[in-house]
Amino acid sequence: MDKVRLEFSSLSPSQYQHGAYTLELVEADGRRMLKIAIGMFEAQSIAIELEHMTPNRPLTHDLFKSLATSFNIEMLEVVIYKLREGVFFSHLVFSDGVNTHEIDSRTSDAIALAVRFNCPIYTYSSILDQAGIVKDGKEDQESKALPPSAAESSQPFSPKPRPAKRAGVGAKSGEFTSLSEEELNDSLNRALEDEAYELASKIRDEINKRKSSGVKDGKS
Repeated sequence: MDKVRLEFSSLSPSQYQHGAYTLELVEADGRRMLKIAIGMFEAQSIAIELEHMTPNRPLTHDLFKSLATSFNIEMLEVVIYKLREGVFFSHLVFSDGVNTHEIDSRTSDAIALAVRFNCPIYTYSSILDQAGIVKDGKEDQESKALPPSAAESSQPFSPKPRPAKRAGVGAKSGEFTSLSEEELNDSLNRALEDEAYELASKIRDEINKRKSSGVKDGKS
């Protein structure tokens, strides 16, 4: 069977199932995509890596990568190889420099590791034929791979944070405009220490916005 490369498209919370998220992977040289229901922890882990945030302590997927790297084990690819009763099955493909090994994995964990190892993600044409959704610029067809209780949302991903005990600012982006660059960086570090990743993401966005516009403090 021919493998088809997939690229990360988006991550969004479900409107219909509390704590569930929808991961979208799009065909690299086509218009079809897979929508995969994943849990909140795995969604948060993927988002943290994609947002280039550094947790105060390593997450499970960070620990796995550190362990593999310490023993010179390279992750070559992820293969979504089977779809059964609405569940996607994946293999992690590793190399120790001599031999190649396949390890079975939940697809959510596989993607969380793939973004950390920066390795390609593949599936088979037969799976895309069975569960792929064609992006047509209008309303997408419903994915057969997702049960109705895990229907997708078009809202952007926003990981559920733990309360920021020492962040010093609220979660509304408007509250950041009066802070200096030093205060923003201090608040960002505190939010990361408290694992308030949603708040940290908003603070980081404000910092990046100021850098791009040349604003040095809370005044334009």
